[in-house]
Amino acid sequence: MFSRDNWKEIFQTIQKNKLRTFLSGFTVALGILIFVVLFGFGNGLINTFDDFFGDDATNVLFVFTGRTTMPYKGYKSNRNIEFENSDLDDIEKNFPFYLDYISPRIIRQDTVKYKNESNSYSTWAVAPSHQFAEMTIMMKGRYLNELDIENKTKNAVIGRLVEQDLFGTKNSVGKYIDVGGVAYKVIGVFQDDGGDREERNIFIPYTTKQLLDKNTDKIDAIVLGFKPELGYAGAMAFDKGVDEFLREKKYISPQDQNGIFIRNVADQLKQNQQFARVLQMIVSFVAFGTIIAGIIGISNIMVFVVKERTKELGIRKALGATPKAVIGTILLESVFITTVSGFVGMLIGIAILSSMGEKLKDFFITNPFIDTGTAVFATVLLIIFGGIAGYIPARKAARIKPIVALRDE
Repeated sequence: MFSRDNWKEIFQTIQKNKLRTFLSGFTVALGILIFVVLFGFGNGLINTFDDFFGDDATNVLFVFTGRTTMPYKGYKSNRNIEFENSDLDDIEKNFPFYLDYISPRIIRQDTVKYKNESNSYSTWAVAPSHQFAEMTIMMKGRYLNELDIENKTKNAVIGRLVEQDLFGTKNSVGKYIDVGGVAYKVIGVFQDDGGDREERNIFIPYTTKQLLDKNTDKIDAIVLGFKPELGYAGAMAFDKGVDEFLREKKYISPQDQNGIFIRNVADQLKQNQQFARVLQMIVSFVAFGTIIAGIIGISNIMVFVVKERTKELGIRKALGATPKAVIGTILLESVFITTVSGFVGMLIGIAILSSMGEKLKDFFITNPFIDTGTAVFATVLLIIFGGIAGYIPARKAARIKPIVALRDE
């Protein structure tokens, strides 16, 4: 029940013991503040990993060729493995259950010119489905289509920064650019969440590039998009199946780690997320340690407070105060200080996280945050233990006989 006299007494006690009250509150506030900030940094670490993979699709396998390091089935080692157009058809025929889309990839560095402007850009010869793997966002015009592939058109889709470099503020769609000595018509401009590097790429039909490269059918790499509903287990099965199939077709030993490489984005994402969550658990453990330290600090201060007020409590009991009333007075003071200080520390911690944004991105912490529920739970937990820390010495003091308490020095 609310007692005005009790609250008046509590505020008088706080007023008389400002340093003690400050130290008690500071211990609590600091514990919660450190917990909130450290837990938020853990979430910021997870955000960094999510952002790293967020600009590309995660249901993708990237298959690259290499050079063999051991002989296999009569073939010598040190062979340079190459992909061809027939490999695309064979993969489509053998993995229809897994495959969502497929695209070859041929990457070259070319000097690109438009009137008096020129620069060096990365040119990617791909199929239309490559847009899904890179999650390319069209700003103007269109992306490559199947007619571009069939007709081997000299059409190009350029990045936002390529347009900015070569055309300034003018619209590039419909204009012609010189790519390595060949004129291409700009049919679209894209942007990419991957940043500046991604937006300085140029996409052209892979069949056009092969035609210009002496009508070859060679491919640098293969991009395989698998059906998202297959999940992580399906991604790993697809990864293994493609690896075994291509090794058998290209006569590469199963033990040869250099003949062929597969980058499984889903597997990389899961591994990095697990790593980030382990780090967050470690950070959370340290953060909870600060709360425990705060609880110990409160407990020590409350023991001192009760010891300091032993004679006062003895007088109260001599005047008829019940043990319950004695405990309630001390406990209420402890909970009040803990509650106010705890929520102050929590709010300061949240404010610090909100002001961080991407300032710590160089340290792999992006937009650190903490759920309000988690912050409040930690604060309430500290308040509860703060109450317990005050209850134990108060209960002990309430059991002291008045005559013993009055003799206390």
